[in-house]
Amino acid sequence: MPSKKIEFTGALGERLAARVDLPDEPAQAFALFAHCFTCSKDLRAVGNITRQLAKSGIATLRFDFTGLGESAGDFADTNFSSNIDDLIAACRFMENDPDYKAPDILIGHSLGGAAVLQAANQMPSVKAVATIGAPADPEHVKHNFEMSLDEIEEKGEAEVTLAGRKFTIKKQFVDDLEDTKMKTKIKGLGKALIIFHSPIDNTVGIENATKIFVNAKHPKSFISLDKADHLLQDRDDSEFVGKVLGTWAEKYI
Repeated sequence: MPSKKIEFTGALGERLAARVDLPDEPAQAFALFAHCFTCSKDLRAVGNITRQLAKSGIATLRFDFTGLGESAGDFADTNFSSNIDDLIAACRFMENDPDYKAPDILIGHSLGGAAVLQAANQMPSVKAVATIGAPADPEHVKHNFEMSLDEIEEKGEAEVTLAGRKFTIKKQFVDDLEDTKMKTKIKGLGKALIIFHSPIDNTVGIENATKIFVNAKHPKSFISLDKADHLLQDRDDSEFVGKVLGTWAEKYI
């Protein structure tokens, strides 16, 4: 599978690092992938999914949000809204670059799933949306730093440890999560939707998938990931997502 490193300008004007995974033959469709909270485009599960999509003729752009992975910028200056804006910037890049085309499919893992549900109606080219272990409301992510919420409220920011790395979380990030309304966005999605979620996900509970599914309108599908963990660390789980997604998407692209 050919894979190409690229860069584009994000919503905050920073250089964002990205990779495009391409099929061996000319792409039949293009997808845009949003990674999970404080993760990166290089999470092994993401690569496994995009490789399977390439086998279905789908090219995928995956990128690091501002301040994460290989992208420039300060994570502390970002919030959920800036993540959505980074996604829209990625879409515009794909639309305007002669080597690619605007995305037909939008894919989001965890908080990235909440972001794609918010961003989809601002991308006319998108025909299908996929979420993987996504929260029904991005405010859910606050449980990752709930012990520091009082300090954030009092001092305006706090240093927290997430997945073994230190990040500065500012009050504006917390406030932005609280202001986001997901239910209305899901009901007005207007795109085909497929929801992947594990019933034993200890990070984002299965009840989140239920809420998204109930609020979404048809066409919608739900795929249980059986015994998978939140980050799809077992290769079989992430490859299964890629295979099923590639087959499902054929109907819409």
